Amino acid sequence: MFEKLKSLLAGEQKKFAAAPVIQLHTVGRPQWTPRNYAALAKEGFAGNAIGYRCVRMLAEAASSVPLIIYKGEKELAAHPLKDLLLRPNPAQSGRELIENILSFLLVAGNSYVEVSTLDGRPRELVALRPDRVKVVAGANGWPEAYEYAVGGASTRLPAETVLHLKLFNPLDDYYGMSPLEAASRSIDTHNAASAWNKAMLDNAARPSGALVFSASESGLTTEQFDRIKDEMENKYQGAANAGRPMVLEGGFDWKEMGFSPKDMEFIEAKNASAREVALAFGVPPMLLGIPGDNTFANYAEANRTFWRQSVVPLLGRVTEALTNFLGPQFGEGLRVAYDLDQVEALSADRDALWARVDKASFLTPAEKRAAVGYGTPI
Repeated sequence: MFEKLKSLLAGEQKKFAAAPVIQLHTVGRPQWTPRNYAALAKEGFAGNAIGYRCVRMLAEAASSVPLIIYKGEKELAAHPLKDLLLRPNPAQSGRELIENILSFLLVAGNSYVEVSTLDGRPRELVALRPDRVKVVAGANGWPEAYEYAVGGASTRLPAETVLHLKLFNPLDDYYGMSPLEAASRSIDTHNAASAWNKAMLDNAARPSGALVFSASESGLTTEQFDRIKDEMENKYQGAANAGRPMVLEGGFDWKEMGFSPKDMEFIEAKNASAREVALAFGVPPMLLGIPGDNTFANYAEANRTFWRQSVVPLLGRVTEALTNFLGPQFGEGLRVAYDLDQVEALSADRDALWARVDKASFLTPAEKRAAVGYGTPI
């Protein structure tokens, strides 16, 4: 009996019994994102000047770089794929589409582009709002479709018609993680400091104080207390009442409470939070006008670092995704690239490269052109 049981166990140990059960319950079911896109967009983008500016700077800078098409190592002066990227849909230009793609990617960590085809070739590209798109996992764990829901109705889009760009997320197989999520605590701190400043301005920009009554040991009656409280709120609080002298009856004394050094630390805390938000996006604080940042010697150096370390990697991510998704549908060997020669912030790097290549006497003119990124247009 023992030997029979042993043989049965040995014969079954190569199988994972839970696998069919897991597949049965996950096939065709949306994998809902655990993050709240609306909250991130409202608090981190619409409600925070630093988050807003970081997203806008990155998206606007990247979308301003012209896109070019290569076939092999030769640049194509004209091609249907180039025309599609210049005019992706009737309502947008190519620059607007790239800006939308990157803005959604930075705010949500995910960006979706629906591709509409006609006669077997892509004709339109449309960026979809990330909170309206859900991944539908297949039996093998890879996305097999995407659900797009709006106005109470949902549409299932095949995976081959949706380009999904996402930022790295170590905790999720289907959705990316936004820089806003990583900087959420700093954003909350920055917003709280701004709200505190607003409250101070509404209170005549003066610190709080205490109204001390010492004329009678019995204290104030409830009626007297309510009357004084209403009078303080209506006549002496608010920016419209700033500087109005307070008239006190006998027995009342106003004790003003000034700011302690600890109370004043909120100003530096706000600047530190702003720097952390900028750090999450890869934007040098100097470019945002945040005080106390001396990392770079000058503005030009900070701007060059911003382009090299933040904008160019974003451009590479988008162009590689477009190449892999759209290139094979237009023909073999096509590649979407970007032209950094139009970027003024990188002119110093470009001049240095040209000078080095020009001095290389062992290179032919064709090799020099290739070394600086110029092909032969066809």
